[in-house]
Amino acid sequence: MQTVSLRTADHPGVRVLTLDDPDRRNAIGAVMKRELAEAVSAVATDRDARVLVVTGAGSAFCSGAHLDEIFGGPIRPVSQTRRDLEDIYRSFLAVRDLDLVTIAAVQGPAVGAGLNLAMCCDQRIAGPRARFGATFTRIGLHPGGGCTFFLVDALGPQRAMQILLDGAMLDAARAHELGLVLDVVDDPLAAALAAAHRYADLDPLLVRHVKQSVRIAASSGLDASVQYEAWAQAASASDPAVLAALLGDRR
Repeated sequence: MQTVSLRTADHPGVRVLTLDDPDRRNAIGAVMKRELAEAVSAVATDRDARVLVVTGAGSAFCSGAHLDEIFGGPIRPVSQTRRDLEDIYRSFLAVRDLDLVTIAAVQGPAVGAGLNLAMCCDQRIAGPRARFGATFTRIGLHPGGGCTFFLVDALGPQRAMQILLDGAMLDAARAHELGLVLDVVDDPLAAALAAAHRYADLDPLLVRHVKQSVRIAASSGLDASVQYEAWAQAASASDPAVLAALLGDRR
């Protein structure tokens, strides 16, 4: 059974990756882990791809890692469990490494690894039934898969600490209030595709440079940001079409 699908939307530059195991609420198990990694790799090598929309089939976006597959069976050494966890992490963290725009259309609960997958995307658009759960500590489990990084990056240390220790489940409105999601709409997939179409019409090199500029601004401070912007702006201004738009009939 195929648990992940990848298709081209009605715009040639837009790809839609769907977690498609609704009976297990799109939990990431051994099969989905492999298929997710393969799908992301296919997007990374697709020269025509401009934007990736990530969503889930059924009532859940992703209910997290499949706990029985990870932690069931005989007790294993911590080192082995760590390797197994890191293998799962890689399957969704690869989304963050893509140099094209990524948008999560979250129509239902995104819990644990599902929250991490959504946070790997550049933008998150939620539906009214979306939930965002960093619920690890409710069962005595330490957060994983980059959850601490994502929440601190989005919310700051104080709020991230509160959410992690409480094992909080945030509804769509609260997630929007805190800035975890860009917008809450009735049809998040339609809204994500509309945005994807706009972005896919932009020069792909310009989009990649803007994405890199945002990352530098978020992590490296003003000086590094200004330096990169000076190079990227000069590079974009060397395009004859851009020069024509800048100067109009004055050339």
